[in-house]
Amino acid sequence: MQLPLWNTKFCIITTPIDIVKLKQKDRAEIRKMARQVSQWTYSIVMSYVKNEEDAEEIIQDTILSALRKINGFKSESSLKTWVYRIAINKSIDAIKFKNRSKRAGNVISLQSTQNQGNMTISCSTYDHPEKKLISKEKVEILFSGINQLPENQKKALTLTKLEYLSMKEVAGIMDVTPKAVESLLSRGKKNLLNYLENEGLEQLKRKPHGK
Repeated sequence: MQLPLWNTKFCIITTPIDIVKLKQKDRAEIRKMARQVSQWTYSIVMSYVKNEEDAEEIIQDTILSALRKINGFKSESSLKTWVYRIAINKSIDAIKFKNRSKRAGNVISLQSTQNQGNMTISCSTYDHPEKKLISKEKVEILFSGINQLPENQKKALTLTKLEYLSMKEVAGIMDVTPKAVESLLSRGKKNLLNYLENEGLEQLKRKPHGK
């Protein structure tokens, strides 16, 4: 079944999804789930693949994969957390597949060999309130700083501060404890502040904290 996708910038759906109806393959519930998965995962998938067409394909695959596996969903985590994990794994797999294809064709770029499965966020990836408060140049430096972080620190910071997920949700997505997420956030913030200081942007020091 071909499922519709909606860009998160234009469609905000908050109605709870009925898991029982979803497991019964209720078509209305499947459509609702498709809309919400698109909304949840658009930014994070784009942070990996940087391409609208690839992102839509991955989101479509995420929706279909979630539907295929829904009977095994035990509600030990939220549906949102479960879907996020699927989307991130599929994004990483898509990048690795592209890199393998490039190597097979003897077309290997520096980026493809160093960025296998890593997220790289940009100003265009997120419609974030931060962008309304500071200049485009400073936003680019801020996002560049986030991209300098170790992968797990970057993921923890992105999911909590840009995707607004709870510590518990991020722990579920990353398959670590909330305490580990807290530690990653602390180290990530410290490293980001040091980067901003080195770039002469002390005035942004509080901004990534959401304070």
